[in-house]
Formats: sequence, C-alpha cells, structure tokens
Amino acid sequence: MTRLAVFVATVAYCGYFPFAPGTIGSAAGLLFYLPVWWAQSRAFEAGLIVAVFILGSWAGTVAERYFGGIDPGPVVIDEVLGMLVTLAFIPVGWTGALAGFFLFRIFDIIKPFPANRLERLHGGVGVMADDAMAAVYANISLRLLIWLLPSWIH
Repeated sequence: MTRLAVFVATVAYCGYFPFAPGTIGSAAGLLFYLPVWWAQSRAFEAGLIVAVFILGSWAGTVAERYFGGIDPGPVVIDEVLGMLVTLAFIPVGWTGALAGFFLFRIFDIIKPFPANRLERLHGGVGVMADDAMAAVYANISLRLLIWLLPSWIH
C-alpha cells in the first residue's frame, strides 16, 4: 500500500522532477482538468475534486511517513487539487486555464491566511487543505480577471 500511496502522492512520480516539482504537479493538474473540460458536468467536476481531496489526504499521510517529513517536496497531489479548485465551475478555454495556473502558483507560494494555518493540520489533510485554500483565492482572482478582461481571458 505504501508504494501505491507514494505513486498517488507524487502523481505518477511527477513529484520527483529535479526542480520545481510543485509547478510540474500543477501542470499535471491541467491534465486532470481535461476530462472536466470535456464533460462540462458540474457534478463530475465536484466529484473529482472530492475524490482527489480524499485520495490525496490518504496518500499524503502515508507519503509523509515514507519521506519522513511534513508536506514533503515530492508530494504534488495537492497541486492537482489546487488546479481543479482554481478552475472549478468557471467555463474557461486555454487562456483562462493558463491564467488560473499562474494565479494558483502565486497563491500556493505566498500562502495567504488562512492557507498558511491550514498546512499545520495533521497528515495528508494538512497537505491538501493549504493548497485547496490557496486555490480558492486563485479561483476568486481568476473570476475577477475574467470580469475585468473578458476578451483576453475566457
């Protein structure tokens, strides 16, 4: 089970990328978004977000023990969740998805309150929750950006 959890937590070993594994994990999150974009189903989108949060919480807990630290660098399933939440329920094309990608990376790095507090939660829930909160900020910012620049971002 540990092998499976590490595979999930590192998103098929994307987290082992030698530099910027969080950015690579976020890019992988765009791939996870593709079926959501194709399906155009809010129920599917919500279900995928919940499933990734639950699976990531389990895998993150196991991976923390495996790597011997809190929110270890190779764990990037939280970035996948972050991208799904960033783009949640916003009908965007590629420009909007890329804008969301950059917004999420910014908020994930600066971790404004309460994201910085949520990462202190125990185990995989803490791994996932801080990125989910950063993604909420990115989602709101993306909505604002689309409202301000509707012809540029869609």
